[in-house]
Amino acid sequence: MKVVITGGAGFIGANLASRLESEPGIDEVIAFDDLSSGCRENLDGTGATLVEGTILDVDALGDVTTGADAIVHLGARPSVPRSIKDPVASHNANATGTMNVLEAARRSGNAHVIVASSSSVYGANPTLPKHEGLATRPMSPYAASKLATESYTLAWQAAYDLPALAFRFFNVFGPLQAAGHAYAAVIPAFVSAALADEPLQVHGNGTQSRDFTYVDTVCSVITDALNRRVSDPEPVNLAFGSRTNLLEVIALLEELLGRELKIEHTESRPGDVPHSQAANDRLMALFPDVEPVDLRTGLSTTIEWFRATQG
Repeated sequence: MKVVITGGAGFIGANLASRLESEPGIDEVIAFDDLSSGCRENLDGTGATLVEGTILDVDALGDVTTGADAIVHLGARPSVPRSIKDPVASHNANATGTMNVLEAARRSGNAHVIVASSSSVYGANPTLPKHEGLATRPMSPYAASKLATESYTLAWQAAYDLPALAFRFFNVFGPLQAAGHAYAAVIPAFVSAALADEPLQVHGNGTQSRDFTYVDTVCSVITDALNRRVSDPEPVNLAFGSRTNLLEVIALLEELLGRELKIEHTESRPGDVPHSQAANDRLMALFPDVEPVDLRTGLSTTIEWFRATQG
């Protein structure tokens, strides 16, 4: 099986490439990435072939997906604050880019497509846990563009019989997730600051909660989906119903590191949702054998990776 991973040099993409290297039946893995947020070093030791290019380049995308049996579409312009600053760029990458990927899949003979949507599509809908039947209420251009990602994918499945699966990711974290930029996700930002003995920046009062999902769990589910060619006409939450607020994350980090951490509270950010928690009934019906890595274990492994990379 030939698998193309868009955004393959990024955090989730490179972890997935590493997982697929030893997977029976997967003969070739190509990481297609413009290196705008990923980096080639992430792919060291994975066995994947890096092809530099953007999903906005239809010709380059067509070349790399020719003969592909499956495409895992992780390429995107991430971050809510980044999308608020430049909404058009987020739309181009996440909406138009996704349509380009779907058309490339059609041209390659209806390759199996797995795409990454986001829990952010639930937005202002206050219902917890978030189940896939809820009305979506995006609060940022990023969330709206991710809703477009999954909507295009499921529309192409219905219109063209394209085998597809749209996952809604919930706060994925783990090794290879970069911390040193203004749009860093919360766990790498916390871990990096803690190891550098710097204050952990908390937007708001810290009671906002998230359903954190360790990257190895995400890669296990995607690998199973590839092997069994799983598709579904509805979006699927990829999370397990946990709900941890940021102050609880900090307390767990303090426990794992064995010391008190400094905290700096700042203003809440526009577009951030107060709480996020997944209902996982649909996920477990499709993937009954998945065993998620718990937050403590995932944080511990993430800390060790940061120690190794930051010194």
